[in-house]
Amino acid sequence: MGEARRRSEQGLKPSIKKNSKNESPRIVSWFPVTQAQRDQFIQLSIRAGWFGIAALVVLWIIVRFIGPAAGWWIPADIR
Repeated sequence: MGEARRRSEQGLKPSIKKNSKNESPRIVSWFPVTQAQRDQFIQLSIRAGWFGIAALVVLWIIVRFIGPAAGWWIPADIR
């Protein structure tokens, strides 16, 4: 027996459908950005921040250690 038929026979209200991601409420009624889009943006910015930190560390290692060891340049504080 289907859920809808069972609920109607028992005199219960139909089950309430949950909002999907496409039906997420807006942050502010006049601004066309939903709460799900806000959460996606926050996660994207966190990932981008960690990527930027990792890129900065790699660049620092190249400039400080690999470049001078390969003879590409001499750091000013070593002379």
